[in-house]
Amino acid sequence: MPAHERADILRKAAHLLTEREDEFQQAITAESGKPVKQARKEVERSKQLLLYAAEEAKSIRGEVVPMDAAVGGENRLGFVKKIPLGVIGAITPFNFPLNLSLHKLAPAIAAGNTIVFKPAEKTPVTGYKLVKLLHEAGMPKSALHLIIGTGSEIGTPLVAHDKVAKISFTGSVPVGKSIQKAAGFKKVTLELGSNSPNIVFDDANWQEAAERIVAGGFGYSGQTCISAQRIYVHRAIFNDFTDELVRLAGDLKIGDPADESVDIGPMITEDEAKRAEEWVENAIGQGANAVMKGVRTGALLAPSILTNVTKDMHIVKREVFAPILAVIPFETEDEAVESANDSIYGLQAAVFTKNIDRAFRVADRIESGGVWINDASTYRQDNYPYGGVKESGIGREGVKYATDEMLELKFIGAKLDG
Repeated sequence: MPAHERADILRKAAHLLTEREDEFQQAITAESGKPVKQARKEVERSKQLLLYAAEEAKSIRGEVVPMDAAVGGENRLGFVKKIPLGVIGAITPFNFPLNLSLHKLAPAIAAGNTIVFKPAEKTPVTGYKLVKLLHEAGMPKSALHLIIGTGSEIGTPLVAHDKVAKISFTGSVPVGKSIQKAAGFKKVTLELGSNSPNIVFDDANWQEAAERIVAGGFGYSGQTCISAQRIYVHRAIFNDFTDELVRLAGDLKIGDPADESVDIGPMITEDEAKRAEEWVENAIGQGANAVMKGVRTGALLAPSILTNVTKDMHIVKREVFAPILAVIPFETEDEAVESANDSIYGLQAAVFTKNIDRAFRVADRIESGGVWINDASTYRQDNYPYGGVKESGIGREGVKYATDEMLELKFIGAKLDG
């Protein structure tokens, strides 16, 4: 299919999604429990993502190689083309069932690949609606397939299949490791876990930092891989900053995610809410101080904010994926950076300061795929390279960068007469 037709499909899909915005928002809220105002933002981002991909489809280009740079290369022509990999296996999570699915499907279409798409087993309806929309936009049914089931039943054979050229997966570290092992010579993009550090210096606008961190730590019940989790605060402002976190978190409304005024809805399952509740209890049992302790009602878990935590506690060491903040004091810049880097993860981080030299110095020193200055780690746009280091993953998403990873280079050379 020529590039202009692929671009037309992606543009038409964006138009159709605009027409059906309410339908998709309602599906996301109904099956994932995401509050309606956050689901609406996900749909809006997804429309933009499709338009980015439409532009990218017509911007794929190779290059001419200067063959006469080598002795004996005279009278030779060489150029490089970018060609589709073939079949892309896309495996997506529940927490952004539309946007994170499109982070795989849209670049694959832009690059000219065919796709076998497995949405999360807890959010198949949004995946089904998305595939139907793309088919209606003109994507051939033979080039985009939907499969629904568990990871063991469906994901494992998809990863191992010899006709699949690449697997793009977003999910947990253990599953990512098993995919990497099973993929063999396939290309893989693995977007995995995190426990994002957010560093707040004493010269920062700390009231604004607190607002951004509360939004970034408790939005969608903290079920975001770049959710603000480890909050390192300069000791000079630690008490005031913690009090502000508690005040702001106390203003959040918890309840029915279909209610426009609700900020925090249920977690994806009651078992997950129980697991997060246990982590809080375990931390308290090990000496942590709960300046705010969230009450659980079924799958609804209110925010928790803990101080006096240690690096060996689950709420610091592991990915909490729940509405829990661990707030930790520091004295020096070196201490803050060393603590932020003391993790198996490195997906996205944040630093709050008015000192521009410190801001960029610390950003360079943090071991992370991305760092935000004066915004929480949770902020993401769909047009920059997104991905992690260490056990946070392999490869990058973001439309242009994901498209590049779904293409391979082919060199063609010719000996000319003369």
